[in-house]
Amino acid sequence: METTAATPSDSLHLPRNLGAFVALTFIVATLIAGYQATLRPVTLVIDGQEWRTRTHQDTVGALLMDVGLTLRPEDRVFPYDLDTPLESVLDVRVERAHPVYISADGHTALFHTHATTVEEALREARVSLEPHDEVEVEGEFAPAGRSVGHSRRVSVAVAPEPVHITVHRAVPFTLHEDGCTTTFHTTAPTVGEALRRVGLTLYLADGVEPGLGERMSAGLHIHVDRSVPVVVKVDGRTLRTRTHRERVDEVLADLNVVLTGQDYTVPPLGEFLQDDIAIRIVRVSERFLVRQDPIPFEVAWQPDPDLEIDNQRLLQEGARGILEQRIRVHYEDGHEVSRTVESQYVAVPPTTKIMGYGTKIVVRTLDTPSGPIEYWRVISMHATSYSAATAGTSPSSPWYGRTRTGMQMRKGIVAVDPRTIPLLSHVYVPGYGVGIAGDTGGAIWGRRIDLGYDDDNLVLWYRWVDVYLLTPVPPAGQINYILGP
Repeated sequence: METTAATPSDSLHLPRNLGAFVALTFIVATLIAGYQATLRPVTLVIDGQEWRTRTHQDTVGALLMDVGLTLRPEDRVFPYDLDTPLESVLDVRVERAHPVYISADGHTALFHTHATTVEEALREARVSLEPHDEVEVEGEFAPAGRSVGHSRRVSVAVAPEPVHITVHRAVPFTLHEDGCTTTFHTTAPTVGEALRRVGLTLYLADGVEPGLGERMSAGLHIHVDRSVPVVVKVDGRTLRTRTHRERVDEVLADLNVVLTGQDYTVPPLGEFLQDDIAIRIVRVSERFLVRQDPIPFEVAWQPDPDLEIDNQRLLQEGARGILEQRIRVHYEDGHEVSRTVESQYVAVPPTTKIMGYGTKIVVRTLDTPSGPIEYWRVISMHATSYSAATAGTSPSSPWYGRTRTGMQMRKGIVAVDPRTIPLLSHVYVPGYGVGIAGDTGGAIWGRRIDLGYDDDNLVLWYRWVDVYLLTPVPPAGQINYILGP
């Protein structure tokens, strides 16, 4: 068996400083373990926030310095003595004073306090409040919520945010409005804000002295001159405004409402304003019309000697004329109110219609049962009959049986309208015979004839008949050439 000896190059090669490195590592680990084993556990409570830490410090003050907590004179530490050994306490509590800026009476000062309310902070700062003063606060006194953590240094213990307290001093002022005087207190910086806070509603036209933007000061007198509400109705619109003016015309001038021509207002322009007044502007306009109306023509009668009696003929045709009128039409707010005839004249005169009536008398002969008779006119008449007993006169009356001409009532006497047949004329009525126009009657007019009878031979008539007027022909002055219907 052959044995070969190993050379140094064939053996395991280790770094020359490996042993030293291993030894150093062991020593460090031993020291760390020893250091950790000797750390003392401590609970640190800062402003209600809790941290659990371990320390080699011996006193409370050394612990707080070790964790980097800087204390102010106003801060509180429990236990109170910073030299208290840590081995005698379980926890260390720190209550830092809260920074508070207090602004009052034109000054601002920084305080550190343990007060938890605004009232306590102001009391410590010896700032008193009056009943109407107001306090404005920015920030909170209450510490942040509790939290538990583990840290070597309490870097998370952030200093409290400062609280800003501003005291607004109320100043008295006197309000003069509508004859009333009232005293108020306010913290408002300006006149306008002070009036708003007391609940005063202002309109744009209201007058305020001093102005709304003026600074408030103690004892200030504020005068409010109220405007009057006004309603203006013009041109189909309704304008609502307020004014300090006294008369209607002044209000309209402010609103640039212009009256022209005959425009007027209700109430009148010079009227003084009253509460809740309504002003109406009436727009007046006029225009002229030319109207043409017909003028009726007249009818004139003219005797025609060549035309037989009871006949008519047209001698001249009539024509209507034209009457022109110039009319002024008056409008108010577009509605017609009145019309007035300014002038009128006959533009075309009417033409009179001329009718000719016959005046020529022709005597003719009529054969009758009693023989021929001569007549000069025939009139169609409505015939009735009567007797003394039916005439309506009492038998005891002295006029009983007497006619208008004084003759005794009998057959042969007829009653007529003297304007149609002259009295005492002789007439012939077929079926009756000859009669004399000797009577009249209240119902006998125009073409009516009442045939007379004796009481014992009365024959009733009620029909139209031809009545012949017998010769001799009466004088022309007694003849009615134009008979009515």
